[in-house]
Amino acid sequence: QVQLVESGGGLVQSGGSLRLSCAASGSIFRNNGMGWYRRAPGEQRELVARITSGGRTNYADSVKGRFTISRDNAKNMVYLQMNSLQPEDTAVFYCNTIPAFVSWGQGTQVTVSS
Repeated sequence: QVQLVESGGGLVQSGGSLRLSCAASGSIFRNNGMGWYRRAPGEQRELVARITSGGRTNYADSVKGRFTISRDNAKNMVYLQMNSLQPEDTAVFYCNTIPAFVSWGQGTQVTVSS
């Protein structure tokens, strides 16, 4: 069973930082691009950052310059460093493949207070 387990969310003040982690089953991790997605209250899930198996990255305009995605292929981990967080970043964050074809994990809640 392929699994994705996200962690690292929490409550922070505007301007703060968080680092999210995603543990992925090795069978899906090695040869796939991975991404961080988020679903804000009342909104559809959106892709905010992606990284190829070779380490190339791409970001949504809304997070460019503030978020950094990275991966550790030896540990089957994907990370999202989030700086300068704003209230509009409040959402449940998920990781998945690019495109998303694995069952979604529970996600990790990020709440940014003003």
